[in-house]
Amino acid sequence: MPLQHSAGVLLFRNGDAAVEVLLVKPGGPFWKNKDAGAWMIPKGGIEPGETPIVAALREFEEETGTALAGEPFPLAKVRQAGGKWVEAFAAEGDLDPATLTSIEFEMEWPPRSGQRQRFPEIEQAEWMGLAKARRLMLPSQVPFLDALEARLGS
Repeated sequence: MPLQHSAGVLLFRNGDAAVEVLLVKPGGPFWKNKDAGAWMIPKGGIEPGETPIVAALREFEEETGTALAGEPFPLAKVRQAGGKWVEAFAAEGDLDPATLTSIEFEMEWPPRSGQRQRFPEIEQAEWMGLAKARRLMLPSQVPFLDALEARLGS
């Protein structure tokens, strides 16, 4: 049974004119030709015995190749369309998207071919302003942007 509770980190920084957030686009064939509605925060399942914050930090490092310094603060918890709960934390920081190094997953591809292929969990990361993030983000995760704006008072 798939994990029904995930945790992740919304990394933010003060850009030239306004706040920017780091969003990631998943790898693999399902997401290959998608853009709007495909971007999200680095996140993943909370393992047995793990707290949401520990899971969020572990997943961020696994999916970006970068360990966060400092302690993120609680941001929001949302239920995605598929029923999974995602708990987000926010942290101020910086990361060069060109240095992205994601762990991989394996799946049968093409379907029913009997062939297994490996894909990065995250194929791309990008800093974007909040307006662009709202257009590209998975709709069920947009409340994380609202919560960040409210927290920062912008």
